[in-house]
Amino acid sequence: MVSAGQATDDYSAVFFIEGNQVARQMRASEFGAFLDGYVGLSDLAETDVKAVLVDLSSDLLVRALVFFRIWFDEEGRADSNWSVPIEELARMGAKGPDMGGGAIRLVCRSLCPKPSYASELWDPDMTPGNNHFQLIRKTVSANALKFRHVPPEEENIPVLRAGENEPAPDDESRIGADRARLAQLIREQRLRIKTLQSVHRDVLSDVQREHRLELKALRTQVDDLEQKYERQRHSNEQLKQRLAERNQQYLSMQEQVEPNDAGKDREDAKAIAELVLLREQLERKQRELEYRDEKLVALEQEVHELRSREPAENTVMGHLKAESVFLVAYRPGVGHLTLPYEDIETYFGNPTAYAAERCGMNEPAYLQWLAHYENPVCQHCMENEEPCGEPLLRVSQPGDFRPGIDNRCENHQPSK
Repeated sequence: MVSAGQATDDYSAVFFIEGNQVARQMRASEFGAFLDGYVGLSDLAETDVKAVLVDLSSDLLVRALVFFRIWFDEEGRADSNWSVPIEELARMGAKGPDMGGGAIRLVCRSLCPKPSYASELWDPDMTPGNNHFQLIRKTVSANALKFRHVPPEEENIPVLRAGENEPAPDDESRIGADRARLAQLIREQRLRIKTLQSVHRDVLSDVQREHRLELKALRTQVDDLEQKYERQRHSNEQLKQRLAERNQQYLSMQEQVEPNDAGKDREDAKAIAELVLLREQLERKQRELEYRDEKLVALEQEVHELRSREPAENTVMGHLKAESVFLVAYRPGVGHLTLPYEDIETYFGNPTAYAAERCGMNEPAYLQWLAHYENPVCQHCMENEEPCGEPLLRVSQPGDFRPGIDNRCENHQPSK
């Protein structure tokens, strides 16, 4: 583990990797200060950072790389329980690719000399156009940390006198060089295979987790639909029973009214008219119940069709589903989201609402937090109808945000 007291090597650096770029770089001694808790990084609060220890030679050639993870808490301070001995691992690393000065010593999750620390490491990406080794080599060449470049001392190579012929290169030397290059190429390919297998395992784990969450959500929806259907069915049965009782009452009253002379008894005529009106109302209610039953059946059919709907052929959505491709999106407050095929249309329909749902809150509340997150200043309106604008501490998690409190300074807090 690097600490402020241990980081004495002037040619060691720590790069923070984000995607295919170096988001931050520092000398090992500066990184040690973060580990000792002297300083924090507010922009990395509650973030799992991918980092790499870069061990350099005096002529600024990479000698060793250790790809490790580290967590920063809500105050932007490094996890106090983090204890990965990255300097020790760098000295024990296996042979890796040639980055200009011969095969480097490499430590990553797939090549960890101490398996107990493998879970704290990560595998570099070696795909063309997204190669982390090329990214690190380019960053080292830029030398933004201003390491002092010490050229290697030139050896006293004897010079042949004029007229002497150079000896022809030995066949065994050429064969040995070819074998060394071939062995280096084989090591690089094996490393790439291991990293790809690791990436596949991570993607498979994410897909399985998303699948479990999706199944749970679908089961919840199905249970809700079944409960709604059961309640509606029970309500329909009660209405049908009441209609049957009303019909029976109507028939009974009609039998009592028929023997009487309607023309002579106005009250009986009025009763008959009321019965007719009541019958029409009952028939209308019956039709409404039948229409409601048909609507429930149509809704159930629509739910079934939506779940089993296949995308059109030769379309982007069709190719995404056929190739089992997952999209990854980033939204503040929830980080990177792996979008399964079923959620792609929902996400692009309203990304903000999708992110708000993932945070367990409604869209207006999420938007209010997002406005504070992107511009953490006091929003209290002054007499000139302009906000106060006093800088505030950013609330990094949507669920912790309190409108009217966290977006106001001390002078404009609501009176208790």
